[in-house]
Amino acid sequence: MAITKSAKKAIKVGKRRHFFNVGHKDSLKNALKEVKKFIAKGDKKASEGALQKVYKELDKSAKVNLIKKGNASRRKSRLAKQIAKLK
Repeated sequence: MAITKSAKKAIKVGKRRHFFNVGHKDSLKNALKEVKKFIAKGDKKASEGALQKVYKELDKSAKVNLIKKGNASRRKSRLAKQIAKLK
């Protein structure tokens, strides 16, 4: 249990950040699922359109330290390679 005023404030801030992070993670996961769904179908045009959304979400997540910069870069690269393989 928090006793000092600063500790109580830290708990509030942590809760606020938690909700923010959960929202970002959910939107990132949904965008990734959408691209993977199009890749599985073999729909190159739709997957390229959805890839732009994933790039945006990954860059935002890396910017706010939700994921590391290298993680975002690696995911973008792997998705781009998968889409490039489609005909």
